[in-house]
Amino acid sequence: MKNRMDRLRHLLEKEELDAYLVTNHYNLRYLTRFTGTTAIAVIAKDQAFFITDSRYTEQAKKQVPDFEIVQNRGPIFDEAAKLCDKYHWKTLAIEENDITFAQYAELEAKIASELVPTSGLVEGLRQVKDQSEIELIEKAVEIADKGFMHVLETIQPGLTEIEVANQLDFFMRSLGATGTSFDTILASGKRSALPHGVASEKVIEEGDLITLDFGCYYQGYVSDMTRTFAIGEVPDQLHEIYNIVYEANRRVREIARPGMRSDELDSIARDYITEQGYGDYFGHGTGHGIGLEIHEGPVVSPRSEEIYEVGNVITDEPGIYLPGIGGVRIEDDLLLTPEGNRVLTKSPRDLIVL
Repeated sequence: MKNRMDRLRHLLEKEELDAYLVTNHYNLRYLTRFTGTTAIAVIAKDQAFFITDSRYTEQAKKQVPDFEIVQNRGPIFDEAAKLCDKYHWKTLAIEENDITFAQYAELEAKIASELVPTSGLVEGLRQVKDQSEIELIEKAVEIADKGFMHVLETIQPGLTEIEVANQLDFFMRSLGATGTSFDTILASGKRSALPHGVASEKVIEEGDLITLDFGCYYQGYVSDMTRTFAIGEVPDQLHEIYNIVYEANRRVREIARPGMRSDELDSIARDYITEQGYGDYFGHGTGHGIGLEIHEGPVVSPRSEEIYEVGNVITDEPGIYLPGIGGVRIEDDLLLTPEGNRVLTKSPRDLIVL
């Protein structure tokens, strides 16, 4: 944790900020490893304070040893105001994307320090994963891989999409997951053309192509994978787009590396799909970062010029979606390394026909 705090303090010094108020739940967990639900933190050059109420003070003493624990008995921002007064901080950085207008007004009324809205300071640090984070993501991916194999072994015509999704959720929890990364996307038949077709009451039928996009949380970190498979034979056009998506996914896995630009990596998949005549049916970005959140930086998008670094964990998820016919997406999680990338997801990518 000290390294993370040092990196943040370096940014504060660079931006000439005296202190930083942490209100975002994910940023708080990243900086403190606190797993409770109600707390804020204030970090300055030489001090670090963790503010929470009586429900969590004992937990905080164990989980947040490098911070001075402050118990709030009234409004939580009152304690932050007292600290600003005590240490005469001229500027207090706040997380503008997390603070509501009402909270900003409350802070402004109570705190003498100048409030400086900031965006992405901690989120930027979170993009580069350390070894402990990588190990947790690897475990979350391992659970998801086993979950996919469980689905292949248990799915059958007559079950509903939601029944299969629930069975998958329960199975991953039995392996140590604390929950799903998001509402499981399980879209069968013509519904597979819905990129975010969350599992429904639709009955799975013989001849359905099924897109399954899912993941799990393991000790705060997520996995995210997609596989498309078939229950019985499917039309030739669906085989065609499967092969195209497979190749687009493979090309990204082959070339993704630190130093590449986001739009450059996105174009590897997008240009190939376009060359094959299906560019109009690939409407989303090729990928995104994962970590404490299911969507975090860096992205793999035609609208971003971010430069990738060693330690980024990104998804590789091209897709083709044909309305009224069906769709295909294949998604892997990639860890960027000095040599290029390491594919974390191990599940087979060839079209499986059950």
